[in-house]
Amino acid sequence: MIGRLWERIWSRFVNRETVSYLIFGVLTTLVDWISYWLMRRAGVDYRVATALSWVAAVLFAFVTNKVFVFQSLDLHPKKVWSEFAPFVVCRAATGVFTMVAMIGMVDGLGIRQDMICKIVVSAISLVLNYLFSKLFIFK
Repeated sequence: MIGRLWERIWSRFVNRETVSYLIFGVLTTLVDWISYWLMRRAGVDYRVATALSWVAAVLFAFVTNKVFVFQSLDLHPKKVWSEFAPFVVCRAATGVFTMVAMIGMVDGLGIRQDMICKIVVSAISLVLNYLFSKLFIFK
């Protein structure tokens, strides 16, 4: 009985879409983190680095989510725009969350290990972004 329940749960949540989202979500997160880290190493303020790394990650995520995760292969400009605009809006919402959370943790709570803050915020954003993409964008 427990085996069947586990099998149903597994097949519901572990499928091509969720696995590919996880893979590309990790890659998107790496684009975000690596670009953030490189900018911080170059002396860029953490707020500017957060914003610019977000832009790089959003562009990467749109392409990979559209093509590989949700397999939305229609490249007609009207279709691409109808997906890109809400994608950016949803990502902007999680981008605002990221910025507010980073400032709150670094400046508000005084956590000096800003990369740890970046990891925590990224994990929350990953889940939110999947839900937004699944429910509102690539239907």
